Amino acid sequence: MASHGKVYTLAEVSTHNSSEDCWLVIHGKVYDVTKFLQDHPGGDEVLLLATGKDATLDFEDVGHSTSAKASMDEYYVGEIDTATIPKEVLDTPTKQPNHNPGKTSNFIVDILRVLVPLLILGYAIGVRYYSKSA
Repeated sequence: MASHGKVYTLAEVSTHNSSEDCWLVIHGKVYDVTKFLQDHPGGDEVLLLATGKDATLDFEDVGHSTSAKASMDEYYVGEIDTATIPKEVLDTPTKQPNHNPGKTSNFIVDILRVLVPLLILGYAIGVRYYSKSA
């Protein structure tokens, strides 16, 4: 990958913010990740949420592997003009969607967090009571 390419403003990159045309800014470089959306292990929504800003913090927070970082080369399209990135956009990590694959409501999870330990405690008391009476 050449370290120099076309220089884009954040406004230009921000127009590429859909599943048909998705560009990201990571470490001062611009990547067209449209072809990678469906293959991204975290899902396309994570990438789409990172458009329109410097996504470096989001990228680093996840802890990508060396091979993932190396594969970015094929999506490189240019550099970002860092003067066009507002400070608050630079420093604001993306709110990641809640990961809840089973779509279990939080109410049920909260109830289970209370009931399971109580059931275990009740079972232990019952075993102890019946083992002493036998």
